[in-house]
Amino acid sequence: MVSGVESSLASSHQGVVVRLFGPPTIARDGVPVVLPASRKLRALLAYLALAPHPVGRGKLCELLWDVPNDPRGELRWCLSKLRAALDEPGRCRIETSGDTIALDLDGISVDVLDVAAAAAAGIETLEPMRLQSLSGLFVGDFLEGLEIDRSPLFNSWLTAQRRRLGSCHAAILEHLVKTLPADCEAVSAHLEKWLELTPFDSSAHVALLVRLARRGQFGACEDHLAASASLFQSEELDFGPVRQAWLAIRAERHCATLPAQPAVAPVAGHSPIARAPTEAATPHKASLAVMPFAEDAGGVRGGLADGLTHDIITRLAKLRDFFVIARGSVFALAEKNIAPEDAGRRLNVDYVATGSVRSLAGRLTVTVELVEVRTARIVWAETFERKPEDIFIVLDDIGNSIVASISSEIEMVERNRAMLKAPNSLNAWEAYHRGLWHMYRFTRSENDLARHFFDIAVRQDPTFTRAYAGLSFTHWQSAFQRWGDRDQDSALAFEAAGQSLLVDDHNPAAHWAMGRALWLRGEGDQSLLELERAVDLSPNFALGHYALSFVQSQSGDPQAAIGSSDHSRHLSPFDPMLFGMLGARAMAHVRLGQFDEAADWALKAAARPNAHVIILSIAAHCLALAGRLDEAKNFAAAIRKTLPDYRADDFIDTFRFDRDATALFKLGATRIGLA
Repeated sequence: MVSGVESSLASSHQGVVVRLFGPPTIARDGVPVVLPASRKLRALLAYLALAPHPVGRGKLCELLWDVPNDPRGELRWCLSKLRAALDEPGRCRIETSGDTIALDLDGISVDVLDVAAAAAAGIETLEPMRLQSLSGLFVGDFLEGLEIDRSPLFNSWLTAQRRRLGSCHAAILEHLVKTLPADCEAVSAHLEKWLELTPFDSSAHVALLVRLARRGQFGACEDHLAASASLFQSEELDFGPVRQAWLAIRAERHCATLPAQPAVAPVAGHSPIARAPTEAATPHKASLAVMPFAEDAGGVRGGLADGLTHDIITRLAKLRDFFVIARGSVFALAEKNIAPEDAGRRLNVDYVATGSVRSLAGRLTVTVELVEVRTARIVWAETFERKPEDIFIVLDDIGNSIVASISSEIEMVERNRAMLKAPNSLNAWEAYHRGLWHMYRFTRSENDLARHFFDIAVRQDPTFTRAYAGLSFTHWQSAFQRWGDRDQDSALAFEAAGQSLLVDDHNPAAHWAMGRALWLRGEGDQSLLELERAVDLSPNFALGHYALSFVQSQSGDPQAAIGSSDHSRHLSPFDPMLFGMLGARAMAHVRLGQFDEAADWALKAAARPNAHVIILSIAAHCLALAGRLDEAKNFAAAIRKTLPDYRADDFIDTFRFDRDATALFKLGATRIGLA
């Protein structure tokens, strides 16, 4: 498919062009293709165009036909008409495989797919010309006027697509307003449309006030402020942030008119609202709204869906990773039938999670989607299918996976965003995530950089619990890897963990940091108590379960270590600490005398891209005990390249094994010349 909108528009007179914004049309070489007057044919075209995978005939019949005499016959008729409109000599665009159908759209321009591709790639990364081209595609609603009577499944899908694409349009307009020159006349039209699409988006109102103030139209500003305040009040929404932003804008414009005061240059790439007092007074922290999940395909709420939503909100709040909008607010908006994307802008949050629950034919299906509000980008989406043998256990398991995935996906997005900013421009939240990015590289130099950014975070915000926990981790890592004075690093890890607990004793990361610090000090029982407290506070805290596995694998209960390792990986299957989760399981198998299993798990740990030398050493010792001496010696040689004098005692002293485990690992070391 043509990737660029510019290419799509430039070639609109050549090849096949499909337009799904406004009334659906197909044109070939600039000439409209006459289609039969069938709404379902057009609906089928749009559904197949947007489907990420081939679709079963049965699902298409269920979607579009209200149990007619011959739904498959009507489907065949529609497909034959689409073939006539789309096929080219020697190329069939309707692909059938078994009982499934898909469209081959390679080389065909489809307006909606151009927008979807841009959103997936990141609207905020696009140049103004590209944004304007995308904005020009929105000539009407998606499939304008194409609702189909007695087809609730299709109409629900249509509503969801219109909401998603409307959110994309709003994001495009917002970034156009931010990136176009202030004196560009097109900005006013983009602002007007942005406000039309999202009348309760505080950012849109502030952007308009900034533009009017720059032109000296303060009377118009006051009029707009009064009208929009009344609008917000009618919906029981907080207008305070807009009003405070206006006070800052007015004060700034007043100062700019005084000859004795130097003008304040705006920061490139930052919108005016970023300088408003409401954000400057409080360190930024990512925010999330979990909208009520829908029950079944009709979009109705209640029962299992409401219970799952409430559970997810509660568990995410217990993680204390970011600000989570309370249940009452999101349910109140849902009662007014506010679309999730619109709700996200009204609540001024960074991310919105939404989903549905469907129980049908002995199978429970939960779909969930996490969207970055200001770019309309789908950050993460997943479908969970289970047999509802015990519905509450199944929902608990799915809820665990959703919470852990949302947390890790948001953390990854925030880490990557922080890496793109200049180091001297980072706020506390961004400095913390910049620190995480470096921390997960597990080298001495990267660990030092991580500590530097965590230091910045706690200096900017002395109440930032997670930043203290990160600082403790860097000292712990230095002690564990023996990159410096182990006793001094252990003391610093303990001190930073203590600061984390003092700030927020209910944060699981604070107890996790303290548990690890106590392990360094040889206080195993107290370490386990702190780590158990971490997972009691938040059962979805994957690193807490991993740390329990780590401690138990050396001198505690090896079976419990295996269970905690498995649970941590179930919660966070792509975790940066995955090598440690796998390595802990390997050491637990050694203590159980299961050397073959230990070797297999140790190899998985060593295969992780960020596995450090201690993980390679676990693999060498486990392989030696399993009798796989050639593989073990290869790992030993790799270790010696980095640490020429490495011996079994170095490995043993790194951990806190009991007597029997120490004897086993020394035996393995003897077999491969590391003793």
